[in-house]
Amino acid sequence: MGGSFALTLVIGVAAVVIAPNLRGTTADASTAHTALGSARLAPAPLPPEPKAKVASMTDALAVPADSGSGRRIVFDQSDQRVWLVGQNGSVEATYLVSGSMHDNLNPGSYRVQARFRTATAFDYSGTMEYFVQFTRGKSEPIGFHSVPKDNSGVLEQTKAELGTPLSAGCIRQWLDDAITLWEFAPIGTAVVVTA
Repeated sequence: MGGSFALTLVIGVAAVVIAPNLRGTTADASTAHTALGSARLAPAPLPPEPKAKVASMTDALAVPADSGSGRRIVFDQSDQRVWLVGQNGSVEATYLVSGSMHDNLNPGSYRVQARFRTATAFDYSGTMEYFVQFTRGKSEPIGFHSVPKDNSGVLEQTKAELGTPLSAGCIRQWLDDAITLWEFAPIGTAVVVTA
C-alpha cells in the first residue's frame, strides 16, 4: 500500500512538471520553474500591462514623420535609431545604433552606393563587417556597419552603449542588426537621415 501511494505521488508530481508544456506554452528553464512554483503555491495572476505604457512605447518607436515614404532605411540622429521600412510603410525592424560623435552627416535623402562584406577603418585601426555605404564624408565613405573590432579582435563598444554617438562618422550596429540591414539594402535602396 505504501509503495502504491509513493508511486501515485511521483506520477502526480511528474504531471505538475509536464502540465505547463501540454498547454502549448513554450518556456525556458526560469519560466518552467516559475510555472511549477505557481502550480504549488497558486499565487494571484499578474495584472495585464497598462495600455498607456504600450502606447507610449509604440509612439517612441514610430518612424519619424519627416522621413519620406516607400521602402527605405531611416536613421534618426537625435534618437540614434534605425528603422527598416517596407514598401507599404510597415516597420520591418528598428533598433538602436551608434552614429558619429562629429557633426559630419547632414539630414536628407541618400541611396545605398556600395556594399562591402568586410572593410578596414579609414585609419587602419580595425575592421567592420556588412558595410553599407550611402554617402561620403570629407575623405571617407559613410555608411552602416557592425560595431568595429580593433586590430586585436576586441569590439570597440558594447551592446549597452548603442544609442550613444561613438563613431568617427559611420553608423555602428550590433552584428545581428548589421546583417538584417545588409539583407534589406541592395544598391539603390533609399536612405533618409533625420535630425
